[in-house]
Amino acid sequence: QVQLVESGGGLVQSGGSLRLSCAASKSVLDFVLMGWYRQAPGKQREAVAVITYGGNTNYADSVKGRFTVSRDNAENILSLQMNSVRPEDTAVYYCNDQQFVDAALVSAWGQGTQVTVSA
Repeated sequence: QVQLVESGGGLVQSGGSLRLSCAASKSVLDFVLMGWYRQAPGKQREAVAVITYGGNTNYADSVKGRFTVSRDNAENILSLQMNSVRPEDTAVYYCNDQQFVDAALVSAWGQGTQVTVSA
């Protein structure tokens, strides 16, 4: 099955920018859906931004206008550009994909990368 590896997390000041990357071991065009999720301490994991096979995107209301998800089809990389970050964006960010395996839709997750935003 596919392997997903996130990178790019770190410490950034409020109002700054950060770019996260997710490297996939298979072509990103194999996936029905790819996206970024995040989990803050004491909270449930939530969807941040997703992109479909056809290239359509959707964003959580809390990040719309600030974050951008994109896909590099040639390099098998999913990215999340984070601009105008806020302390409430602090969380572990996870890459996720959904794909058909033996005609069944299955999901895979990366190990996550920590993003910390200071006030």
